[in-house]
Amino acid sequence: MSLRSFFSRLLTPHSHSHRSDNGLDTLEPNNHGSNRQGLKNNTANGRQPIPTWRYYLVQFFIIITLLLSAVWLLLAIWYQFGAGSAITWLAALFIVGVLTALLGVRCWPKIAQRFDHKQRSSKATINSKSANKWLTALYGAIWLVGVGWFFSIEPQQERDWMAEVSERVTYERDATNPDLVTLTNVRNFDWHTDTEATERWDTRTIDMSKLSGVDVTNSYWMGPLIAHTLVSFRFEDDRPLAFSFEIRKEEGESFSALAGFFRRYELSLIAAEERDIIYTRTNARGEQVYLFPVSNLQQHEVKSLFESYLTAADELNTKPAWYNTLLSNCTNIIFYMARIVSGDRLPWDYRIWVSGWLPNYLYDVGMLDATPEKTGQPWSMDTWYARTHINSKVKGFNNQINLESGVNSHKNSREFSEQIRQDIPIPPLADTQEDAEAKAKSAAQASY
Repeated sequence: MSLRSFFSRLLTPHSHSHRSDNGLDTLEPNNHGSNRQGLKNNTANGRQPIPTWRYYLVQFFIIITLLLSAVWLLLAIWYQFGAGSAITWLAALFIVGVLTALLGVRCWPKIAQRFDHKQRSSKATINSKSANKWLTALYGAIWLVGVGWFFSIEPQQERDWMAEVSERVTYERDATNPDLVTLTNVRNFDWHTDTEATERWDTRTIDMSKLSGVDVTNSYWMGPLIAHTLVSFRFEDDRPLAFSFEIRKEEGESFSALAGFFRRYELSLIAAEERDIIYTRTNARGEQVYLFPVSNLQQHEVKSLFESYLTAADELNTKPAWYNTLLSNCTNIIFYMARIVSGDRLPWDYRIWVSGWLPNYLYDVGMLDATPEKTGQPWSMDTWYARTHINSKVKGFNNQINLESGVNSHKNSREFSEQIRQDIPIPPLADTQEDAEAKAKSAAQASY
């Protein structure tokens, strides 16, 4: 059977059999001309064609497509204009009205024909087909206009932002030593509660030649599947620096995973001290936080990943971007950047989109040391979770700065970073690529 014949049969709203006068099913001759003549005779005799399962299946998928497209458009309008906007309600009434009329003439054409039984097979059918054609064109035009409007919405740099995302990180390189980078607007808040903090934006100079490793922090706030992911860079002789991709919330705005699909939030990159960005999750908000040191990396890979964050800062400062719950969130953006650095060592995996399972992914690909204590006894993933849970390690930690007593922000930050890494073996950098790949392969095999 040719492809054309297949779709012709699939879309045909009748079967090739009809019921004879004695009530038995008889098959029409296997001839297209005879079939068409039989259909004409059936129509002339007042008999309606019998719809096939293929016809009903196609109609089902058409209806589902129409409903989903309408829901998508209505949600886009809802999240852009809000529930109290007249535009939202007028657009909803118009879209729902057109869609209801379209589904009515598609699914229940006989309802309009019951008023005139004598002409139901001719005049009413023609009117139904004409209405279906025009309503389909009208709904298609509405939806295309809606899609065009949606993709024309541009992210903004200037809004009434919440304090913790009000500034954008920038940087400058030393003219004589490109490894020396001075970052401006490094967040270093003193958090009192989950919503109240003493604001402080610092300027900090780091030496990329002193990079000694990477830690991935997962903060769970909505069950085991959803987590916020941060990346901390360690230095040989300095406190770590954390980076976090977050939604750039406006004053009074709260996060919604569903709204994140509809261009509701701009994307923000925060560079911060760990005493700020991790403390607010462990202590102020009470989220469950785990810190995983990534193994089997060379320094040039760590440095390249750090450079990727600087590039991301440049891009967001040049042109703002939208946060997307699925495509550009706090976890998969990190993966995109890391894969540019490490290539096939980080294969594609569904857990890239299930942020809560990111540590399990790192474990399976050998990026968490299989025997971190060098005792010969491999750690299971359960052991990793137990050892890297940091909430209890900083319970009661005082992150308030007291200059009179000699507690400055640098000292306080160093103490916090040391406490959250207690009892967590910190892996050294790999000397060569062969060494890194061999150890990662060994760790991946041990994980199974």
